[in-house]
Amino acid sequence: MQNLTTVDRKSDRDLVVTRIVNGPARIVFEAWTTPELFKRWWAPKSSGVTMLSCEMDVRVGGTYRLVFSHAASEQPMAFFGRYIEVTPHSRLVWTNDEGDDDGAVTTVTFEERGGETLVVMHDRYPSKEALDEAMASQSTSGFSEQFEQLDELLVSLGGNVGRPSRERS
Repeated sequence: MQNLTTVDRKSDRDLVVTRIVNGPARIVFEAWTTPELFKRWWAPKSSGVTMLSCEMDVRVGGTYRLVFSHAASEQPMAFFGRYIEVTPHSRLVWTNDEGDDDGAVTTVTFEERGGETLVVMHDRYPSKEALDEAMASQSTSGFSEQFEQLDELLVSLGGNVGRPSRERS
């Protein structure tokens, strides 16, 4: 049975995405914090977006930078910010700094439940208008596909995250 992704607008400024994924919190957390793994699932395949590069310094005060290409855009699109909170296997908080105004702050929690992990991603936008704009631009529409891709990645890893690649088979 496929896991359900829920996307709820909780207030004028808050969007919350919830999903149970098929893997322990340790492995799910690594899929969110290891560039080589993150690149394999973050961009929804149907969107036509390709992640060109992914740089992550996952520690409090560390930064990230994601660069994407899309056929409709002549120039690559960069998304970047910094990590505010990093609690291994349970919580990540980062800023989204690429906009003109203060960007959204994203908080992701990972709660293990018998070999599966409840992932809750909470985006807090600086204003109602910023969230309205994000929703109108369809930038909030790919979460179900992203999480399906995450589940596929977790199955392919088979619990071998963090081990040298020669040990993966």
